[in-house]
Amino acid sequence: MAEPRVPGSERADVELPCGETVAVHDLDMGLREYDCDCGDAHAVVMDVHPLGRFVPEFLVEVLTESIETADEFPEFTTAHVMGIVMEEFPEAVVSEDLSEQGEVGYSMLWLTDFDARRLHEVVVELVVELMDHAVSHADDDAATAQFEEWLHEFDVSEFVDQYREEREFETEHDSAV
Repeated sequence: MAEPRVPGSERADVELPCGETVAVHDLDMGLREYDCDCGDAHAVVMDVHPLGRFVPEFLVEVLTESIETADEFPEFTTAHVMGIVMEEFPEAVVSEDLSEQGEVGYSMLWLTDFDARRLHEVVVELVVELMDHAVSHADDDAATAQFEEWLHEFDVSEFVDQYREEREFETEHDSAV
């Protein structure tokens, strides 16, 4: 007997940065890290994952209000952050457009050579660089000086540790992992 399928559905595999493959159907929306046969863990990011996975909601609000986008997304999202990560680390990120795979529940998928914690640090570092660049164009010398002072005191690793601890809830599907 034939196995029932969603029309147009196919079993799709994605090649990881390490060269191994994974079936997209094995990557559910709650998964933040994939333990690979190569022995490493790869961060998993989907377009449905909120930007709050990486930074606090107040910062998400600032980013979405401040950054204009010129694409199909009406505001700055996780997709934009992952685009920045891909630009900085092209060999370490694989992306896949799965918009034709309606049964998976997401449209865009990114898998990284980094584990979820290291990706979190990379995202925070890049967001801070983005903010630093924006502040450097401000006409307010006091704000620029204040930001530079804050930047010298900011410890990305410590921030990520604290944020991940605060965001850790009861199950793997509720965490910022």
